[in-house]
Amino acid sequence: MKKVLIVDDSNTARMVIKRCLQIAGLPDAAFFEAGNGREALSLLKKEPVDLVVTDLNMPVMDGETFLRWLKGSPKTHDIPVIMVSSAGNPAKEKEVLALGARAVIGKPVSPGELSRSISDLVEGMGQWGAGTPASPEVWEGSE
Repeated sequence: MKKVLIVDDSNTARMVIKRCLQIAGLPDAAFFEAGNGREALSLLKKEPVDLVVTDLNMPVMDGETFLRWLKGSPKTHDIPVIMVSSAGNPAKEKEVLALGARAVIGKPVSPGELSRSISDLVEGMGQWGAGTPASPEVWEGSE
């Protein structure tokens, strides 16, 4: 079973993203949720995941900072990340893609757009899997 972490400060947005992912090709995935990047890092200390879908603009720790932490850790740098943004800022999109995001999609999220973003992952399910939880020292300074 694939494990997906959804990070967004809006409970409604997390619910919509989860439903879209189920429709887009991950109907049997286990979903985990966090309200910001810091909560997500705490969750990742305990629970490995196969995919992260994160909002860009969040309080406490935004999606870009979270992405930097995620891609900077040897334990989590291979986890595919899809960034969700309502900003519509092409420069910011290029920046997060350069940092390692797999795709940037706009809000409101649709099953079709998520399906296009994860199609290579869903087709190659054998090539991506949950790693091990990151040890606490990997996240030193993130809290």
